[in-house]
Amino acid sequence: MFKVNEYFDGKVKSLAFDTEEYPATVGVMAAGDYEFGTSSKEFLTVTSGKLTVLLPGESEWKSYGPNETMVIDPNTKFRVKVEKDSSYICLYK
Repeated sequence: MFKVNEYFDGKVKSLAFDTEEYPATVGVMAAGDYEFGTSSKEFLTVTSGKLTVLLPGESEWKSYGPNETMVIDPNTKFRVKVEKDSSYICLYK
């Protein structure tokens, strides 16, 4: 069944579900700056808008647009800047 998640006073919302292979979420982020933590390896694909991300161990921010995927290792934190409302899908492996 689906599970609704809400973070940062409702500025980030996602809908969790299970695919045939992995758990996943589809979600939206309002403009703002966020920090997320991971518990499993994440494959986050932007579906609309743009996410500018500082990944663990990196010193430079990188922007991801529609159909671009970032991979985030488990048990780490990463920062995200969102200039305008954006959407994504994330697979947890």
